[in-house]
Amino acid sequence: MTRGLLVLALVAGCSKEREAPAPAERPAAIPAPEVQRGLDACAAYVAKVCACAQTAPDLAETCTLAKSLPEAIEIGKRVAAYPSSTSEDAAQAASSIRKTVKQCIEQTAQLPSRGCS
Repeated sequence: MTRGLLVLALVAGCSKEREAPAPAERPAAIPAPEVQRGLDACAAYVAKVCACAQTAPDLAETCTLAKSLPEAIEIGKRVAAYPSSTSEDAAQAASSIRKTVKQCIEQTAQLPSRGCS
């Protein structure tokens, strides 16, 4: 008898319609001034590391790689703003932008220890 009730309860539970999860709310866009400061910080890093690479050949590859950082910010900005991006995609794009800016700032701070002024 108990087994029959358990089976009946399981069947009844499975037959109920499940509610679709509510769509996630899109995160707030990164303010334009913040994005611009990030682009400026990365452009300054590129300029400094590439200028230093002229006298320190071991930084040539670093210069080449650094040139992609401002573009990474622009791509993240477009993904976050794209209307068809999911809220998860927009949040990841915003996070990526902030991580890239952080990398630019940290790498700029390390240039003096690499022989750049």
